[in-house]
Amino acid sequence: MEKNKLIQCLHFRSHSGPVSFLKHFSYKDIKRATDNFRRIIDNSSSGVVYRAHFKGGKIALVKEVRGFSEEDDVFYREVQLLGRIHHRHIAVLGGFSTGRKRFLVFENIENGSLKEHLNDPLMTPLNWRTRLKIAIGVAAALEYLFYFCDPPVHHICISSSTVMLDENFAPKLSDVGIFSSAGTPHSSCPKDCTSPQCGNIVFQLGVLILELITGQSSGEEGGVNLIKWVQESSFQDTIHNMIDPDLGNSYDSRELKGLLAVARLCVKSSDKPTVFVSQIFWYLQKKLGITDELN
Repeated sequence: MEKNKLIQCLHFRSHSGPVSFLKHFSYKDIKRATDNFRRIIDNSSSGVVYRAHFKGGKIALVKEVRGFSEEDDVFYREVQLLGRIHHRHIAVLGGFSTGRKRFLVFENIENGSLKEHLNDPLMTPLNWRTRLKIAIGVAAALEYLFYFCDPPVHHICISSSTVMLDENFAPKLSDVGIFSSAGTPHSSCPKDCTSPQCGNIVFQLGVLILELITGQSSGEEGGVNLIKWVQESSFQDTIHNMIDPDLGNSYDSRELKGLLAVARLCVKSSDKPTVFVSQIFWYLQKKLGITDELN
């Protein structure tokens, strides 16, 4: 009986889609599972992300969603559309909560965030091969969201905090949405993704690649400005000083130069893409020979 109270099936029909079924969690369920909202993983303008421990041993990621008014059904359309997204590199939506606050409940990602592994000295360092697979996994997820989703998804936040790692250290994007935080649909984007919106996502991918290479977070107080560094004409002379010391010499120089070339193109895309996601994914696969399978 308690289990049925904890997790219920919600049956609803949105104004724009068919009947959907997803697990519904009460506000009290979320509060209890997050230890009174103390198990914080990440905190940004779009909402707080928590690690949740539900009764019965279920562990999940819970994301607070802000900006949706109580009287509209935009949130329900968001939930419905997110529930239809299925890709090996995108966190699976398992349920949601409404009421005093709105939450999305995602599958647990066993190995936490990429940021933890890059910044926490107590974590086992990621090897070069794993970092390559993370880069191509994120690119594969973006290709799916841009070109194979209906409608296409362009509300994406890519950072070492929003890239989670599963039990095999495969990446999972955890900050993906159909609507903006203001609860309104994003404007349509051309199929070739030439808008500033797509350019910003490509830019974020470039920054992520730089973090994978250097082990540093760009823009943090006291940190290195990775964007400025990679755009300098003399950056080739300082590459050996910027590579994450945790990698030692266990990396492939050709692959490193290829990744840096991709990152340089990506960070030029903040206003308008200079390279497209499909091109990045093709280059990583065909030119660098990176496969989307962890060994």
